[in-house]
Amino acid sequence: MAADETGAPAWPKTVAVIGAGTMGLGVAEQFAAAGLTVRITDRSIEATAQAYERLMQRVRGHAAAGIVPPQAVERCAAVTAHPDLAATVADVDFIFEAVFEQQDVKYDVLARLSRTARPDAVIVSNTSSFPIDDLAEHVLNAARFLGLHWFNPPEWTPGVEVIPHDTTDPAAVTQVADFLRAIGKRPVVVRSAPGFVANRIQNALFREALACVADGLASPREVDEVCRDTFGFRMPFFGPFLIADMAGLDVWESAAGTMERAYGERFKMPHILHDLVAQGRLGTKVGAGFFTYTPEERDHLLLERDRRYAALNDLLARLPPVTIGSSGRDGLSAEIAEGAENAEKETKEVPNDL
Repeated sequence: MAADETGAPAWPKTVAVIGAGTMGLGVAEQFAAAGLTVRITDRSIEATAQAYERLMQRVRGHAAAGIVPPQAVERCAAVTAHPDLAATVADVDFIFEAVFEQQDVKYDVLARLSRTARPDAVIVSNTSSFPIDDLAEHVLNAARFLGLHWFNPPEWTPGVEVIPHDTTDPAAVTQVADFLRAIGKRPVVVRSAPGFVANRIQNALFREALACVADGLASPREVDEVCRDTFGFRMPFFGPFLIADMAGLDVWESAAGTMERAYGERFKMPHILHDLVAQGRLGTKVGAGFFTYTPEERDHLLLERDRRYAALNDLLARLPPVTIGSSGRDGLSAEIAEGAENAEKETKEVPNDL
């Protein structure tokens, strides 16, 4: 996407952010810092005024820490805070809805703002889980509507899921994705379903992390350390499929069988993995797995993997540690485990006829 002489994206020029909580303010800060004309609104006059103050406090803190340039403070100071929804969305190019994650609230706000917005204004809803097809039913002229899933903290997390619904105009999808790239984001277009891709995977991870604590395997702090320093260490560079290819799909299939026998159906792997192993596509070691590799590509991939892991280790060694709270097997671990035992006991004591 082309930028004008100020460095701002060519589209949009004007943006309305509806809902000024953590995500809304973070997104408003990034939009303003990119040179866009930004309006914000919240649920009341008082909440809107407070949102502007929090925005300024936020950007000043970032500038003081040296993680945004000084001009970002000036650009955020130019943000307009208006308590009236209709006035906020009037005549803007792009509307970013980020109200409280409650369906009836989103339904109401989307219906009202879409009636007031310009017919050609693109409207997006930032949501972490709601199917976009459901939200689209409440938007007037829904072809210009799609979902976005930004991640906290929105200023620094590069990935954004872009979620069209069945009748979203493909041009709107392209326009929004190009805009996100222009301000430094890495958009990925995914289909609409509860949780989309990221939260479906993230919630599965969190469910098992909780189960590890409830089963007494480790404390919350220890689980965090394991995730951060093992498979999580790799994920700034590679996703699960490329990691699996480099490890060997036969190794993953064997481990999956052990987990399924121990923990049951929730660890049953989809047929995709078994099909690839049966075909002899075991990963980089044979030149094909989920992806295919020439010998040169495989060698380059493994060298670059090692180069990146070494660089990340060096960076982590230079950064000060971030530690909070009590250490070791703190009381929370025992409390969670006890709660799980009590829940299981109560379940067993429920009469069968109920």
